[in-house]
Amino acid sequence: MQNDLKVFDQHESEVRSYVRGFPTVFHKAKGHKIWDLDGKEYIDFFAGAGALNYGHNDEKMKQKLIDYITEDGITHSLDKATKAKGEFLEKFHEVILKPRNLDYKVMFPGPTGTNTVESALKLARKVTGRTNVVSFTNGFHGMTIGALAVTGNAFKRKGAGMPLTNTVTMPFDNFLDNTSSDLEYIERFLDNNGSGVDTPAAFILETVQGEGGLNAARMEWLKGIEKICRDRGILLIVDDVQAGVGRTGTFFSFEPAGIKPDIVCLSKSIGGYGSPLALTLIAPKYDTFAPGEHNGTFRGNNHAFVTATEALNYWTDDALEKSVQEKSKKITSFLEDLLKKFPELKGSLRGRGFMQGISSEIEGLADEIAGKCFENGLIMETAGPDDEVFKLFPPITIDDEGLEKGLSIIEKSVTQVLEAKELVTS
Repeated sequence: MQNDLKVFDQHESEVRSYVRGFPTVFHKAKGHKIWDLDGKEYIDFFAGAGALNYGHNDEKMKQKLIDYITEDGITHSLDKATKAKGEFLEKFHEVILKPRNLDYKVMFPGPTGTNTVESALKLARKVTGRTNVVSFTNGFHGMTIGALAVTGNAFKRKGAGMPLTNTVTMPFDNFLDNTSSDLEYIERFLDNNGSGVDTPAAFILETVQGEGGLNAARMEWLKGIEKICRDRGILLIVDDVQAGVGRTGTFFSFEPAGIKPDIVCLSKSIGGYGSPLALTLIAPKYDTFAPGEHNGTFRGNNHAFVTATEALNYWTDDALEKSVQEKSKKITSFLEDLLKKFPELKGSLRGRGFMQGISSEIEGLADEIAGKCFENGLIMETAGPDDEVFKLFPPITIDDEGLEKGLSIIEKSVTQVLEAKELVTS
């Protein structure tokens, strides 16, 4: 096959998107690097939109998967008991939940992030007998109808082609520019008999809004939201599909806030290798689905169980966690310096951990910078309701050399774009 996009233009649906931003045919990948059919090397600051936190083709995960396939291990099992699933459940409990004093039953709702969100919403409504769910401005939770109803993006919501109901949108942290007023606003709507807002079944939120523009909630706001829920018998759902599995510096993104959600949604990097897998973590008292009341054909992806179990070895000590936290400081420092060096960006720092970026007031600028990065050998996407944020999403296992090279490409690209727009001179 040639490095030619004609076959995709001719046969693939118009809905395709990433191929338009990264117009080449990719073939090989390793760690934080990816190559196209012409052999051009790219540094990957996209990481499968957070599905490849451990990078591409991790050697140990690859070998475990090869061994499992070679011995004719079960691939598809629905929710039958298998050796691979049992080993994952045991290790996840011992390595992740137990050390964090978290008690959850694990549900396998299907292979994707939107599957785990749908199951969480469905369970919250079943448990409470209420229909409404509170979501937050700029939140993103998936593209199926239930998940889309709690998503803020107008373009994505419009794609539903029907009214999206049984949800109420409230301001995310700092949407009203003040933590205490944000919380008071929410409480007033919940408690005032004239507000028109019934007590909801659940709140659903991301601690860092990935697609919504890398808006990072402050810890005091998260604690305040948890208290609002506890005081009123409302379930708290944390969607950790993109921000979880180490991307913010701890395995779960909510750990620094000291909160304990009733339901946690995980997908993307929980499979370790990029294989589809999703978990819905449920506080035991809410584990009330009857057998088969929620199911799915592909909720037993044993290949993903194998790689997910091996990936948990990264968390048997704090080495990776400390590495992510230290490198996160480098990313923050780089972006702060970039803003000082280029006030022409009219930008502000967003996010935390390994999901940071710069939001620019200049229409289309973030997209131009991402495009120039691609030309210069780095893959990076944009985020936000108007694609106003260029978004750094490297694998959390990237080494210092790779990180620094990627950051230098970003600075070079920013310089080139601003010079071309005659906003700065060389």
